[in-house]
Amino acid sequence: MPTTEHFSFAHPWVLWFLLVIPVLALLRGRLGGVPAVVFSSVALLKSGMRRKSRAGALLAMFSHVALACFIVAIARPQMGSTYERIQASGVDIMLVLDVSRSMLAEDFTIGTRRASRVATLKVVTENFIRQRTNDRIGIIAFAGRPYLVSPLTLDHEWLLANLERLQIGLVEDGTAIGSAIAAAANRLKDKEAKTRLMVLITDGDNNMGRITPRTAAEAAAALGIRIYAIGIGTNDLVPYPMQDPYSGRTIYRQVRMEFKEDEIREIAAITGGEAFRATDTKALENIFAAIDKMEKTEVTVEKRTQYRDFFPWLVAAGLALLVLECTLSHTLWRRLP
Repeated sequence: MPTTEHFSFAHPWVLWFLLVIPVLALLRGRLGGVPAVVFSSVALLKSGMRRKSRAGALLAMFSHVALACFIVAIARPQMGSTYERIQASGVDIMLVLDVSRSMLAEDFTIGTRRASRVATLKVVTENFIRQRTNDRIGIIAFAGRPYLVSPLTLDHEWLLANLERLQIGLVEDGTAIGSAIAAAANRLKDKEAKTRLMVLITDGDNNMGRITPRTAAEAAAALGIRIYAIGIGTNDLVPYPMQDPYSGRTIYRQVRMEFKEDEIREIAAITGGEAFRATDTKALENIFAAIDKMEKTEVTVEKRTQYRDFFPWLVAAGLALLVLECTLSHTLWRRLP
């Protein structure tokens, strides 16, 4: 429950009356008081009058400051403490990322540089995670079999650190889409979130695993999990890095990679989600932005403000100054009759 404090005036327009005080002081100084004794010459009383002049100025200051205290008190200065209670109806999201060797193909860009599919996917996914501050997010990576990168968590910095360490070659190669969906659904099934969804990103057709994508999608749908499936890459010749067996250097060859969209469209349709195709970085960013808009987290903010008024202290200070002025003017700095 975040708490913020702020100072304010309940009636700030009253402060304009403070401008009257300098005018009253100026008029009082020009007009002066009514003389009690008239002298033909004040030369004889010069030294005494100087002392009385200081006393009179001090007494006048007391009354002016007391008036200022009363004006500020009427404006009601107060310190407000605002308590915010934020209740987020978050979305549980499992990101299911393909890290098969075909994801090394460099038909995407990051800025002006050519980049691999997996490097681009990591950058775009990081931006998506940073925007979903109130959601529990987890990551399943897969190639020939799925493995857990991160369980569902609200600690997004820890999640991003694990995403950064994600690389190709940690498990045997292949594309086990059905097994990956089943593993992600298993992570989502016991959660109490109002909305549970899966974002599947792959560049190939299922060719590994014991569970077919259709069977896994049907199981996910039975659990109330919606799948957004994204196919990335172009159906054309793409630059693919290979190691030169003679020099050991990385060389690039044009390799044809084809991707059938029927499978991901079927997966999305079974679960009530949507299927997308991204052939460049901008398209992939737009897809993640569209998913972000479709699956908004409901956030309820309840605000309560308590005020502490300072006007009693100002009234007390003003009264104290008036009492002091009255006491001094009738005792130590009493005027001549």
